[in-house]
Amino acid sequence: QVQLVESGGGLVQAGGSLRLSCVASESIGSIIHMGWYRQAPGKQRELVALVTAGGATQYGYSVKGRFTISRENAKNTVYLQMNSLNPEDTAVYYCNLNTIVGPYWGQGTQVTVSS
Repeated sequence: QVQLVESGGGLVQAGGSLRLSCVASESIGSIIHMGWYRQAPGKQRELVALVTAGGATQYGYSVKGRFTISRENAKNTVYLQMNSLNPEDTAVYYCNLNTIVGPYWGQGTQVTVSS
């Protein structure tokens, strides 16, 4: 069973930056894409960013131009650099690994942006 471990969340002031990391417990050869979703209180989980096995990226509309996703295959790790954070970015951020045998999710890391 693959495990995903997120880190890097925390409290930051509006306009600040954070970098999230997600490490997979083992190398996955059947990846479709890997990325980040978030869920704010009372809202549905939404896509933040993903990177496909081929390296293509996709971003949620509200984070385009502010967030950057990247991956380091040798370390089974995906990163999310978040800049120009605003209070609307406050949520629990979940790492997602989508493979041909199904999705895997991390436990989530809280990001709180104060105004």
